[in-house]
Amino acid sequence: MTALPQPLTITLLVHDLSSRGAARWAASRPFLLYHALTALGYQVEILGFNFGGEPPGKEIAQQFPLTILPGAKLPQFFRNAQALRRHIHGDILYPLRPHLSSLGIALWHRWHTGKPVILDIDDWVLGWHGGDTLQYPTSLKQLARDILKPDGALRDLEHPLYLRWGERLVKRADAVTIHSQFLQDRFGGAYVPNGKDTDRFDPQKCDRLASRQRYGLEPYRVLMFPGAPRPYKGLEDVLTALDHLHQSDLRLVIVGGSPYDDYDQELHRRWGRWLIQLPIQPAAAMPEIVAAADIIVIPQRDTPVTRAQFPLKLTDGMAMAKPIIATQVGDMPKLLGDTGFLVEPLDPEAIARKITWIFDHPDEAAATGQRARQRCIEQYSFAAMARNLATVLAPFTP
Repeated sequence: MTALPQPLTITLLVHDLSSRGAARWAASRPFLLYHALTALGYQVEILGFNFGGEPPGKEIAQQFPLTILPGAKLPQFFRNAQALRRHIHGDILYPLRPHLSSLGIALWHRWHTGKPVILDIDDWVLGWHGGDTLQYPTSLKQLARDILKPDGALRDLEHPLYLRWGERLVKRADAVTIHSQFLQDRFGGAYVPNGKDTDRFDPQKCDRLASRQRYGLEPYRVLMFPGAPRPYKGLEDVLTALDHLHQSDLRLVIVGGSPYDDYDQELHRRWGRWLIQLPIQPAAAMPEIVAAADIIVIPQRDTPVTRAQFPLKLTDGMAMAKPIIATQVGDMPKLLGDTGFLVEPLDPEAIARKITWIFDHPDEAAATGQRARQRCIEQYSFAAMARNLATVLAPFTP
């Protein structure tokens, strides 16, 4: 792509750049946008807060131009927000998600400078707190307590009330980008699906046998979810399918553990015989890990939150030309097209049938995986993401 004659600077404003927030791994949405924007020739800076978590690991801190200020509760947050504004050098402001600590600061900065604001929404955050059914406050006493007490709930920028206010500010952005049909239906905006580094995620560059040996997977037929478990991800349905099949060489491999609770331990207690859990891995190691899989499974449950998501592990499998079993939830049928194996959510028996078919028809399954890689290159690569962003940014560039 042709570089801009005088590169503009884009400021990505991120609500939480801690290792429990957006900086938990190098393939989260801010860093995918960074890769696509730099490919277009923009200078990019990434600014945000750390709301009480650990700082980003070296993999992220060394790879991306981060400016991170301490997060704080109200009213101290206003002082920190003013300090963050002094670090903004962008010609275009690109806040991520409609938080007051990202979109709110961007709109405040625009009021002072006139710089355009493009909002990116990659999740329905309010959906985690009841969505449109949220009722607050339930009494004036509760409201007073939450405002006035030193540890009052309304001193926390994560309070659902502020998320609702943030959603009401979406229409004030100059443009919006989203990555799922659910989010587009709710907020409008331009469709910019997540990009994958298909040069790095390339099965021709990985030694599958060596990877299986390195991670102790050589004796098994491997189903893999290349991420951490959460209840809405449907891994219980895959493990129940393995119970149905009862074949001793089948294993489900997960990568990392839940950073929020002991859900992965619960899975081990119930299905330990089928489960292999690899420790959390740097993003650079993921291609060789995915190379070790026979099948990638993305068995999402059907909830408003999952409908809003773009499962990045889906494109891990597509880029690595793996047979993929996924549920008909959200955009996954659209993302896969005819290059994967779809089942209804909450249907372990259907998952078991697909597993059996794939292992019984290796040539057809491999051909489907190759079509998935080609589809990923054409529609979900960094280059494809950059093309979509170029269209969005065109009205704001000279």
